[in-house]
Amino acid sequence: MRYVEVQPALQTRRVESVDALRGFNFVWILCGDGVMLALGEMSQDKGPIVSAVGGFLGGQFTHAAWEGLRFYDLIFPLFVFLTGVSIVLSLPRLVEREGKARAHARVLRRALILYVLGLVYYGGISEHWEDVRWLGVLQRIALCYLFTSLIFLNLNLRGMIATCVALLAGYWALMTFVPVPGIGAGSFGPDANLANWIDAHYLPGRLWDGTRDPEGLLSTLPAIASCLLGVFAGLLLRDVRLPAQQKSLWLIGAGLVLLAAGYLWALQFPIVKVIWTSSFVLVAAGWSAILLGVAHQVVDVWGFRRWATVFVWIGANAIALYMAQNLVNFGEVAETLVGGDVASFLDRAVTQGAGNLAINGLGLAFAIAFAGFLYRRKIFLRV
Repeated sequence: MRYVEVQPALQTRRVESVDALRGFNFVWILCGDGVMLALGEMSQDKGPIVSAVGGFLGGQFTHAAWEGLRFYDLIFPLFVFLTGVSIVLSLPRLVEREGKARAHARVLRRALILYVLGLVYYGGISEHWEDVRWLGVLQRIALCYLFTSLIFLNLNLRGMIATCVALLAGYWALMTFVPVPGIGAGSFGPDANLANWIDAHYLPGRLWDGTRDPEGLLSTLPAIASCLLGVFAGLLLRDVRLPAQQKSLWLIGAGLVLLAAGYLWALQFPIVKVIWTSSFVLVAAGWSAILLGVAHQVVDVWGFRRWATVFVWIGANAIALYMAQNLVNFGEVAETLVGGDVASFLDRAVTQGAGNLAINGLGLAFAIAFAGFLYRRKIFLRV
């Protein structure tokens, strides 16, 4: 199935569940994580059940220190997965309208702009060359989008599947069998694995964690596989042979299979987000497919759209809001209004953590209001 087999009649329809899920994902970046952490703080010493629930929620909104998976670890791979879905929804229409050569040019242009925005997000070249963060979140999205789009435009379905398998298996083989100088082969610990060693010796500029980078060189390979798995989900959504409800079930079923495969692989190749292990790719894609299947069933099949309005606002301008959060920081704006003595008063009058809840809740409200303003005026800041 090449891109041209995506039916033109379907290319004009938006899949609202994709925008809704993307917006749901970004809520946690736009102060939503702070709201959940504040609720966890407020639940302490409130009885065994409330404290346990609050502690669980608070724990899910911090990253796993190394091995393991929490909800917060899914935010980035879910966005990469949805980038793959969006490739299927947008590129065929672009090819039909402008031709394959122009589509390639647009892909290169968009990837370059995303990459430059990533440089700006981390301070650009405001200081010295050695302080530039050459690889980061937006840069990884740019690279995943670029290579996945080129694969999608030039390979059939079998070729894409083979590429995805080769990326995951090849990364596993490199990490397992190539010895790290001074350490040996088969180590996956912090600063004791091949991906970290390559970043420490060959990735120029500033490394996010000092001696290593979670968006490093070698770990970009399995991240491209994450994006390709999103392409497969997008092809499923656009398959005219399947009834809409069956698409939801196929996505959920495929997600369960990916989860089983990922956790089985993790027995040898552990789930580690910061080096984007192949088992992490499968488990993250499994949860992503399940979430997309549920969202598709609720929004696109059952037609329950009103509850997702805010998420659609955010999802339609995700990159713009991500940059705005960096440049303006909705939480810091909210803190100027309800921080300081106001937050301290709420902590005393209500319970510890109420001040943080007010700050992050107001920051999230500012982000939603900005997203709604852009959406209602049909301002979509896309690259």
